[in-house]
Amino acid sequence: MTLLLLALAGFGAGVVNAIAGGGTFLTFPALVWAGVPPVMANATSTVAVFPGYLSGALGFLKELKTLSRAQMIRLTLITLAGGLTGSMLLLVSSNEVFSFIVPFLLFFATTVFLFGVRLRDWAESKARAATPEGAIGLFLVSLYGGYFNGGLGIVLLALFALWGWRDLHLMNGVKNGLSFALSAISVVTFAIAGLVVWPMALVMMVFTVLGGFSGAWIARIVPASWVRGFVALMGYGMSVVFLLRLF
Repeated sequence: MTLLLLALAGFGAGVVNAIAGGGTFLTFPALVWAGVPPVMANATSTVAVFPGYLSGALGFLKELKTLSRAQMIRLTLITLAGGLTGSMLLLVSSNEVFSFIVPFLLFFATTVFLFGVRLRDWAESKARAATPEGAIGLFLVSLYGGYFNGGLGIVLLALFALWGWRDLHLMNGVKNGLSFALSAISVVTFAIAGLVVWPMALVMMVFTVLGGFSGAWIARIVPASWVRGFVALMGYGMSVVFLLRLF
């Protein structure tokens, strides 16, 4: 039953990530329900959804080539620094502290997911043509991503809009590329620290990939708005469940 739960969660995460994002809202709770301590569940969930970022980045390779090599290296190095810092913070977080923070992280990530387009539009309205690609903002967003991956892509898109970027294909390509780099440093950090439950991670990883491949087919049958509604319901529902667990 545990393997079936993990397989279904992984497949569902792959599908929703391909259509609308938010797969973490399925993988993380499933691992906790399977008996994995919260900190290890968060680390294992990061490993489970990791492969999807690479395929997503390769899909926008043409747009990524429009950035200079120096520009992409700079953005990647800042992301790696922030992701490593966030991952190290998770290593020193006890399960008790992380369990206390989780409901609020889930609520924040779900709200960002639900209002992602409005958030990006607001960021665009505040951007100026000469807005620089600020290192501090990217570092802080990457730090959050290294600590808790939920909603990272949407926050990155809003940050790019705040910089004055307008090409959505380029923004998605850079988002996937940086998410892959951030997840890579997190996966290495968690693996070295022994936080990853590898048998569970590998099961979920396989089904996440299968779900990602199925996402395009399922998207033709199920409207994206329904998927977003389901993910939001799961996110807010899990926020309440984890909050009740504290008491």
